[in-house]
Amino acid sequence: MRTFRHARLLAAAGATLATLALTACESGTGTQDEGASKPTASTTTTPQTPNADQSAGSTGTTGSTGTQQPARTEQPSAPDRSTASDEPAAAPAPAVCNGSNTKVTAQPVARPLNHMLLTVTNTGSKPCALLYYPVLRFDEMQWVPQPMADSKPQSVPTLDPGGSGYAGVLLSAADGSGEGGTTGKKLTVAFQGATPNSSGGASATPTLPAKGLYYDSTLAVTYWQAEAEDALRY
Repeated sequence: MRTFRHARLLAAAGATLATLALTACESGTGTQDEGASKPTASTTTTPQTPNADQSAGSTGTTGSTGTQQPARTEQPSAPDRSTASDEPAAAPAPAVCNGSNTKVTAQPVARPLNHMLLTVTNTGSKPCALLYYPVLRFDEMQWVPQPMADSKPQSVPTLDPGGSGYAGVLLSAADGSGEGGTTGKKLTVAFQGATPNSSGGASATPTLPAKGLYYDSTLAVTYWQAEAEDALRY
């Protein structure tokens, strides 16, 4: 009887062990053979994308496809014309007024006493400048009338075509203090150039009254003026 019970216990224990072994296999927690070699984990290396500094070669740049592109050549920029000067060229200096490009008249005036007005009109096609003062000579006189220093204008009169300039002439002293008085029948008007007492070109011989003009040692002339009133002020 004991033998029979003992056999039943052994059979039950064996069945239990078999059930446990089967369960372990199904759940994946079964016993592993410690002598078996473990599989080596495989390592996948991801290629690194080169950064901007690494991708640029000495002769080109690396594109997104990995091919090397030729380096771009910088084209020279067009010259900046905006900095060029837009100022117009300076106008040429006007010609010198003289007997070849003007008409000169000599007219005695009632006021001031013993005065004459010289008028110069530009007959040319370009502006001309009246420089300094006229150099006067009656007939064959051997001396040159002096200019009135205080009549010097602030700027040189420049005559446009058809424009006129003026000079006043004191013929004789009103109080009779002048010397060597005589009557002149011919008047020559000379023009000065760029420097004082230099020749400005052709002279002019304006017509005088038939009876001539009386003058003495006080004969003097003003600088050229832009207005007749200024010429007769002295």
